[in-house]
Amino acid sequence: MNLTDYVRQVSLEDFGKPFKHQAQWNTRLRSTGGRFFPQDGHLDFNPKVYQELGLDVFRKIVRHELCHYHLYYEGKGYKHKDLAFKELLKEVDGLRFVPPLPNASQKPTLVYICQACSQTYQRKRRIDTRRYRCGLCHGRLILQNPTKD
Repeated sequence: MNLTDYVRQVSLEDFGKPFKHQAQWNTRLRSTGGRFFPQDGHLDFNPKVYQELGLDVFRKIVRHELCHYHLYYEGKGYKHKDLAFKELLKEVDGLRFVPPLPNASQKPTLVYICQACSQTYQRKRRIDTRRYRCGLCHGRLILQNPTKD
């Protein structure tokens, strides 16, 4: 599949506007399905999303990136927080977030517990328990489920 031609086709069919720049695969993307670059107008897409989730999901991601693209060149709010972006994304049935990939490695959740008030904190990254304390009572934190890292 020629990616740029596919994006041009989706742009004409779903937006009624031409896509005049380049689209390319970016294997370094991990947590996102695509990216829009306002500096030069090109789009990057995650090939794993296409391979593992299929063409239907990938088309919705292309629509999402094209919302950024077309709104930017129309001088409207093209960022995720902007109302124009949210309305256009809903209108063209684009995805707001990429579904998790089936074989993506997930970091284990670490659970820290305050020794004084038993408040729990879930984190993906380790924290230095000598430096950080409980946000409620300033008690000492201990790691509930230590891993072998």
